Amino acid sequence: METEKLDVLIVGAGLSGIGAAVHLTKRCPGKSYAIVEARERLGGTWDLFRYPGIRSDSDMYTLGYNFKPWTSRQAIADGPNIMEYLHETVAEYDVAPKIRYERKVVGASWSSDRAEWTVRLAHGDGSSSEIRCNFLFMCSGYYSYDEVHDPHFEGREDFEGQIVHPQFWPEDLDYAGKKVVVIGSGATAVTVVPAMAETAGHVTMLQRSPSYVASRPGEDKFALALRKILPAKAAYLITRWRNVLYQLFTFNLARKRPKMVRGKLLEMVREELGPDYDMTHFTPRYNPWDERLCAVPDSDLFNVIKSGQASVVTDHIDRFTPDGIFLKSGKQLDADIIVTATGLKLQTGGSAEFDVDGETVNFAETVNYKGVMFSGVPNLGMTMGYTNSSWTLKADLTSEYLCRVINLMDRKGYDSATPTLPAEGIELEPLLDFTSGYVQRALSQLPKQGDRKPWRLNQNYPKDIINLRHRTIEDEALVFGKARKSKSEPSDSASREAVAA
Repeated sequence: METEKLDVLIVGAGLSGIGAAVHLTKRCPGKSYAIVEARERLGGTWDLFRYPGIRSDSDMYTLGYNFKPWTSRQAIADGPNIMEYLHETVAEYDVAPKIRYERKVVGASWSSDRAEWTVRLAHGDGSSSEIRCNFLFMCSGYYSYDEVHDPHFEGREDFEGQIVHPQFWPEDLDYAGKKVVVIGSGATAVTVVPAMAETAGHVTMLQRSPSYVASRPGEDKFALALRKILPAKAAYLITRWRNVLYQLFTFNLARKRPKMVRGKLLEMVREELGPDYDMTHFTPRYNPWDERLCAVPDSDLFNVIKSGQASVVTDHIDRFTPDGIFLKSGKQLDADIIVTATGLKLQTGGSAEFDVDGETVNFAETVNYKGVMFSGVPNLGMTMGYTNSSWTLKADLTSEYLCRVINLMDRKGYDSATPTLPAEGIELEPLLDFTSGYVQRALSQLPKQGDRKPWRLNQNYPKDIINLRHRTIEDEALVFGKARKSKSEPSDSASREAVAA
């Protein structure tokens, strides 16, 4: 079996993995690294999802990297524009030669004797290989690419039309002039509905309960004006910080004064749809930011509702019928195509199996350390973005922090860094304080967080800047060590293979 030795292995060639490669190149220039990507192309989420209207639900001045200004006019960008940005980044920083496509991580084993991970890879052609590395950086995202949340609907097999999940969108789906029902009310649903409504006969968004939906400008006039008078980097930085602080302000305001924020959000919807519209379809049962707010660019969802091209129905599904969906209210929704925008399946570390010195790692039994590492797991970092802001804000800081850890280990001659829980123990809490269905379904399988630093998961970018970029690396919780054996000595497994040979 082919075995390669690297300093750092990055898993995933999406937004996080490409960013991690650039940060590593800039901050740890002497380190050897590679990116392994299970798919045949880079891009992650932005290449995987091909449904109509695919776009960011965060502004690109915060979803973009801190080292590369976003220069397109779009603030809420579509998938192709984001992919172009990623390809530009790869070209600018010569990342392409480092990416190994169709390499899926199926397992990773840590040896304290050698202070190394041995990562097992399954290739797209059916072969396999191993890579040994000192540091493993998981940038594989937070959800499964292979599985989705696809609840059972009674009578599903009776439906004579086509059923499609957005994660597995068929390239040849023809919905022109057809009746479409989109099941769901989250970010995917509010994106698909206006995009399909442009050519479909009619699109119905069927939801069990409403979400908060707010319109945002597709272009940021403030940012565009700044570009005319300032260099691109300066304009980008100012816009980025303006948007970060605004997001943080509105989130904190929603937590402190939920009734006021709720009233303002509902008032904005009334202004969009008019005084006669039935507001029950946009009046959630929960408080703002208990779930992620759905942003729609330039009122596109509201516009297709006002034009009659789309409509919203709030009800429960009784069963599928040959012609559509029968609701518990007794109404029938006719459909030629049903889109099940029913959510993602969350996971930690992809589908790979991890072990430390032969002991299986169950991430659900670990505790988050600074939102970057996990208790008892050496030399492993993972990108976990914010739930209340842009993913890349945290991804950038995670990469910066891990580079700091690696550089400190080099300076002081350490081979390992392991987050270690205090002897007196800590109170454990769920990792995420979010009521969204996709989060609640996965909480029991996610790592935990503690009741105090550094075991808390911040949802606050300025605080994380202090904690991850400026605070000292060495604390009581992060235990550094050295390999128990010389790395030139063969591992036990290598010795066995040599004897067998």
